[in-house]
Amino acid sequence: MARQLSRSDNLIHQFDSVLRTLVPGAAQPRRPSPALAQPEGALDDEQRRHVAGLMRINHTGEVCAQALYQGQGLTAKLGDTRERMEEAAAEEVDHLSWCDQRLQELDGRTSYLNPAFYAASFGLGALAGAIGDRISLGFVAATEEQVGHHLEAHLRKLPIDDKRSRAVLEQMRIDEAQHERMALESGGSRFPLPVKWGMRLVSKVMTKSVYRL
Repeated sequence: MARQLSRSDNLIHQFDSVLRTLVPGAAQPRRPSPALAQPEGALDDEQRRHVAGLMRINHTGEVCAQALYQGQGLTAKLGDTRERMEEAAAEEVDHLSWCDQRLQELDGRTSYLNPAFYAASFGLGALAGAIGDRISLGFVAATEEQVGHHLEAHLRKLPIDDKRSRAVLEQMRIDEAQHERMALESGGSRFPLPVKWGMRLVSKVMTKSVYRL
């Protein structure tokens, strides 16, 4: 019989999750990065800085995704959906690690703002989970939809020769679309347009600040 985790156990596990999310290089992917199958392109210094800025945005987006899932897991009931949500969260760890690895290859760094975005996303995830599973799953679906828009935009902005970053973002786009679909199929609410517009505005603030910071 599995031992039921105590409050202290849960706190230790949560602290470990925070460290693995925020400390560069700490997240361990289950799947190898898609970038490994592609050659490194001939990028000049300006292109490398630009791509690093885009990958920093995507990395911060994955920090927010981890915080969202962790906050949700703390308060949401989820029932039969929990296993599927945990699988989605594990795939987000892959994304987090892949973006981190690509940043290192580009001699880039993760964002200084990650702790603040983590805290905000964790709080939103916990609040949504406390309200109810339909809202919690709907929030996941709406968030993944926003991430999908970012990925599509970034794929258009990548230099043609940067096949490594492109491979990472394309696989992330596939996974995020699956997560969105899963959340809706599991009973998540479809958020109205005004809510999505608000989320898009917040997302724009994040992208503009993280690109350089």
